[in-house]
Amino acid sequence: MLRALSIILLLSVAACKTPLRIVNRDLPPRGADKLTELVAANIADIRWYTAKADITVSVDTGATGNSEQNFNAQVRSVRDSALWTSITAVLGIEAARVLLTNDSLKILDRLHDTYFIGDSAQAKARFGLQPSLGLLQQALLGMPIGFDPSEKYKADRDDGQYVLTSKEKRRFRRAAEDITETPDSAARRDRDISERRMERTLEKADERGAVVYRYWLEPDSFRVTRVQITDLARDQQADVRYTERSTDAHHLPVEITITLAEPGRTARGTLALSKIQVGEPPNISFKVPEKFGPMP
Repeated sequence: MLRALSIILLLSVAACKTPLRIVNRDLPPRGADKLTELVAANIADIRWYTAKADITVSVDTGATGNSEQNFNAQVRSVRDSALWTSITAVLGIEAARVLLTNDSLKILDRLHDTYFIGDSAQAKARFGLQPSLGLLQQALLGMPIGFDPSEKYKADRDDGQYVLTSKEKRRFRRAAEDITETPDSAARRDRDISERRMERTLEKADERGAVVYRYWLEPDSFRVTRVQITDLARDQQADVRYTERSTDAHHLPVEITITLAEPGRTARGTLALSKIQVGEPPNISFKVPEKFGPMP
């Protein structure tokens, strides 16, 4: 259950389904400024969100092999404030509850009558990761995670889609693209990417400068289909793919795949959601029962 809770923190997201089809075709070139404007116009202005989710999570830790788990969950979100998730077990009985805010994490493990309450640093120390409310909530709405319309981007085309890459970090872009070109995370980490050259480059960079953002855009609607965030300083990568969207006015994701990779561990979650609602404030409650004790 603790492993499931750890992964669910970063894979909690995204109702009629319409497959997002990418057609291989020659695209006319478009300038980065125009693409940036089109992407910004598609950013959803939604404050409240609720949905039911079917979640499949797989974890590959190398030495211990692969593990896979399936969950049903309810997801409730208040933008820039909180993300609440209730994970259900057999017969619809709640197995765990998670409340994530900008600076805290709370977990109830009802199967073992235990709880965890801590800040981001304590969550990192306890579960080996630092959950990001912003990343999760932006993914929930199918947004270009980390996108800043005021920044400069490089425009390109890839497999029938437009691509925007953060331009101000140009000395890192080539390395990030090299990683992208090798889809298997284990294989890419075995590649010799000129470690001495990378170390010298990273020594000259500040922490944010070593993060490269890439956005794939559907060529007709210019909605984002994929977001890749590569942190070269920490050797970590998040790859978010919006494979299906709803047909209503909001065009929210209905199927999302998130892959998180770091040395020695890769986690992948696929989420299919239904009964999405965005018009009413959700009920977000979290109370630790008196009989519960701290997680060991």
